[in-house]
Amino acid sequence: MPKQYKDKQKQSKKLEQFREFQQRISVHFQNEKLLYQAFTHSSYVNEHRKKPYEDNERLEFLGDAVLELTISQFLFAKYPAMSEGDLTKLRAAIVCEPSLVSLAHELSFGDLVLLGKGEEMTGGRKRPALLADVFEAFIGALYLDQGLEPVERFLEAYVYPKINDGAFSHVMDFKSQLQEFVQRDGKGVLEYRILHEKGPAHNREFEANVSLRGEVLGIGNGRSKKEAEQHAAQEALAKLQKHHMNQ
Repeated sequence: MPKQYKDKQKQSKKLEQFREFQQRISVHFQNEKLLYQAFTHSSYVNEHRKKPYEDNERLEFLGDAVLELTISQFLFAKYPAMSEGDLTKLRAAIVCEPSLVSLAHELSFGDLVLLGKGEEMTGGRKRPALLADVFEAFIGALYLDQGLEPVERFLEAYVYPKINDGAFSHVMDFKSQLQEFVQRDGKGVLEYRILHEKGPAHNREFEANVSLRGEVLGIGNGRSKKEAEQHAAQEALAKLQKHHMNQ
């Protein structure tokens, strides 16, 4: 089979993959060249110098800034009692390489990347830094193609639910946030109580609650007393913020 024919077959298959990908994530690019560029690694461009391919490095630069802005805006609105320092820590946990790699895996970004043969042979398709870069480049491409709103919709579908489900709660101090929220309104003193301890010494589980003036606001479980109290504070904070927003 002639090489030219094989190349056309490969290209046709790749275009079909991109069409299916857009269908799957409910995002449809007006300028599909931007989408292809987001998934084009520099090693691919180096091997196809006779063709006008562009790699994704500039899109990655833009996507990084767009991600920081959109995630910052979401966190600012979601956590009105959170300090600037805690907001910064939380944002960093969301946009760090391991988080972006996890998202890229979830959406099968690695299957779409255009790589040079050398990069392909050394496992580039699964390389964490490469996948994180592709995720940022995709965000940059989507922003250039359609603006901030579609980026927000994409994040609402794939990123914000993880934040809401507490996937990044390990970097958050909910007890401090709750204390600040309560002090701001002068509502009284918070009290934490350990309700139960169960399990063997090497695998204990604790249940705690937090109350304000005798009213239980939140209950939480954890592998330590501190973790159980943090989860109780998280539940209480969510309840108080919801009530505050509905007033």
